[in-house]
Amino acid sequence: MQITNPFTHQPKELRLLFFVEMWERFSFYGMRALLVLYMTKFFHYSDDQSYSIYGAYGALVYGSPILGGYLADKILGLKNSIVIGGILMVIGHALMSFTDETMFFIALSFIALGNGFFKPNISSLLGITYEKNDPRRDSGFLIFYMGINIGAICMGFFSLLGEGISWHYGFGLAGLGMAVGLVTFIKNKKTFAQKGDSPLGKNLFKPFFIEINQLILIVLGIFLIAIPGFYFLLKNTDSVSYLLGFVGSGTLIYIFYQSSKLEKQVRLNIYATLVLTFFSILFFAFFEQAGSSMNLFTDRNVDRVFWGINVSAGFFQSLNPMFVILLAPFFSILWLSLGKIGKEPSTPFKFSMGLIFLALGFFQLWISKYFASSEAMVSVSFLVLAYFWHTAGELCLSPVGLSMVSKMSPRHLSGVMMGTWFLASSFSHHLGGIISKLTSIQKNYGENANSILGLEIYTNVFFQIGCVASISALAMLLLSPIIQKWMKQTE
Repeated sequence: MQITNPFTHQPKELRLLFFVEMWERFSFYGMRALLVLYMTKFFHYSDDQSYSIYGAYGALVYGSPILGGYLADKILGLKNSIVIGGILMVIGHALMSFTDETMFFIALSFIALGNGFFKPNISSLLGITYEKNDPRRDSGFLIFYMGINIGAICMGFFSLLGEGISWHYGFGLAGLGMAVGLVTFIKNKKTFAQKGDSPLGKNLFKPFFIEINQLILIVLGIFLIAIPGFYFLLKNTDSVSYLLGFVGSGTLIYIFYQSSKLEKQVRLNIYATLVLTFFSILFFAFFEQAGSSMNLFTDRNVDRVFWGINVSAGFFQSLNPMFVILLAPFFSILWLSLGKIGKEPSTPFKFSMGLIFLALGFFQLWISKYFASSEAMVSVSFLVLAYFWHTAGELCLSPVGLSMVSKMSPRHLSGVMMGTWFLASSFSHHLGGIISKLTSIQKNYGENANSILGLEIYTNVFFQIGCVASISALAMLLLSPIIQKWMKQTE
């Protein structure tokens, strides 16, 4: 059977967004590889404190898209929001070059807020280039996901540069990557014609309040309200729980209110999206252990010596994007091939597969303790296989989820629904920070902490994560007939 090449038959806009997102993820994941290691080794924060800040930062990174999506829908438009987000992230990465602790938190605030304007709207911009039932959509988003991971695959080199030479050189390289992505998008905005323009048109630049237009008001709000607010939350991480509860509740009320005014099938599509989004929270709370507990596990309990060279722990985070590059074409062709004969798995089934693969990865890490050396060091092969399974799970869930949201969201709510998808990731990061604290060696063993005790606590938590992921996969399978019925006109 002849297989259509999924790249050459995609909209031309995909190529531009592919490269822009590639550079943005180059910068974002480069920082992700360094962050927890930087806090524990440069600022000498405890595991608990580092996990709390990492979880709060991730929560703000993925919670801010609900604001960015709303402002894009109602005022700015998708393209203007992407530009604003890019500028904020460039500023944030530049500030990371300073060694001052206060500047560190200000920099994280800029990056987190910038992501809120950038991340949901670039996905929505890709979504509106397809018709509702375009069969190329899932494969297109999978290709877009490859762009994310081509950028992310360089995160290991950030770790080598950051740990081996200077932390701030690593952060500076991340800023350079973001700047390249931003310039690329600005130079090629005309590719989209009127797609993604502000819904206000030229009224966006007309005086709105005491001779100040709405765009300027938003910029003032960013610098005078949002950045100080994010700084406060990062310094007081417990406050993030209350904020997420408030924002999450408000978002659900808004979505249910808006959906009540829509026809039944559109309303059911939204409900299906919300159920699947809930399961994505569980998936990414476990998956994001890669940047926290798995990162320190790699640093402390994985044998990383090759040919006499001790490779930095952060380098191994590049395994995930490397596997994405290798596996994404396979999944893309698989979905296209099965779709041609009417056998493509449903979205709920793909989600269930994702959770099963994730569980396999954590069980792989749990088993590693039975093959550890007398110094409690495990072979790197266990870590490699764990990342392989996690990546397979990610490809079954994350790009499919992005495609699902863009496909099932009403056009006037596309930004908010995409923002809600990323808000779920905000909950995931916050929950992931709580889970990672269970592996805090100092908290559990205090001054008696050592690598042998650490291996035991890491692997026990990984086993528990695998069990919960397996149970979640089963629950997803049991619910899939109902969800498929709700999605019947879009599957």
